[in-house]
Amino acid sequence: MGVSVSYRGETRLTFSWSELTGAVGDSVTVLPVVVAVAVLTELSLPVMLVWFGVFQVVWGLYYGVPVSVEPMKALAALAIAGTLTAGEFLVAGLLAGAVLLAVGLTGTLSRVEAYVGAPVIRGVQLGVALVLLKTGVQLGAADPRLAAAGVAVTAGALALGARRSTGLVVLLAGAGVAVWTTGLPVPSLPSLEGVMLFGTADLTADAAGGALAQLGMTVGNAALATSLLLADYFDRDVSADELSASMGAMNLAAVPLGALPMCHGSGGVAGKYAFGARTAGANVILGVGYVAVALLAAEAVAAYPMAVLGVVLGLVALQLGRTSLQRADASGYPLVVAVGVVGLLINLGVAFVGGVAVHLARRRLARGP
Repeated sequence: MGVSVSYRGETRLTFSWSELTGAVGDSVTVLPVVVAVAVLTELSLPVMLVWFGVFQVVWGLYYGVPVSVEPMKALAALAIAGTLTAGEFLVAGLLAGAVLLAVGLTGTLSRVEAYVGAPVIRGVQLGVALVLLKTGVQLGAADPRLAAAGVAVTAGALALGARRSTGLVVLLAGAGVAVWTTGLPVPSLPSLEGVMLFGTADLTADAAGGALAQLGMTVGNAALATSLLLADYFDRDVSADELSASMGAMNLAAVPLGALPMCHGSGGVAGKYAFGARTAGANVILGVGYVAVALLAAEAVAAYPMAVLGVVLGLVALQLGRTSLQRADASGYPLVVAVGVVGLLINLGVAFVGGVAVHLARRRLARGP
């Protein structure tokens, strides 16, 4: 049961329990990264959450499907590790955004996609699943008791037949722990201290290198793999070029105003689908939720037990990994697995480029001299 409305012709927007539980699947790919960046850099957690909320709604309504909005994880990892300063991190996001917008508007990915091969894209999906699973295990290992409690809650929800609600139940349990730690949250407006934290001095070789590393991952996962996954799950034709252009536009518009560099991604889409989302209603619910949390409970989010999020992240990883293997052609399994493993052990950008090279070589050999 729920409320469903039509807009833009036959596109439907549903607000229901399934859309609410589905919204959780994208949030778990966002919160660990955003909290870590907020703790270790000068960026403002409430401001970052507001921008994630805005673009959840914007792109959900624009595409009419539960598309994801996630952090640019390669760049975020460099900022968290201290390899990039906050200014370089933001400049790298702007550089990546400019390239993605240009690529999308010129239709470059539609021409490139013919040479990539479905096994490579499925392999990138598998690589994302393995990375998410590894991250979930690492988060859980930081507090094994809380992780075990999250697993127990998950098992209980599954035993009661509430598979789609497991993510929401676990997330609420973690929220209870956070509120217990910090006390009841006090509403406050986001500070503007995290706005315009960069200058021309931050346009460095490190920033350019970070942008290049991110682009390798983004083209494979956030554009090509996400486009394929939206067709798999929702039978919706959203081209990789459209996704590239929207990623470029949102970063160029929002990063100067305190946003963490953002992208789409197959992990968030898989998470939304796994927990029940079938329309962009999940995006609207999650977007409103992010803004509400930014205004009312940012302190509690900063204290959220990451071990609990690790459990939900593991569930999302299993959904995406299963899809990547089930939808792959049997003859392409070796390449799918190889790309996935390289994505886990090295990075997704290297896995994508290497996978394309192997695919093209195999195709040339199959044609013969």
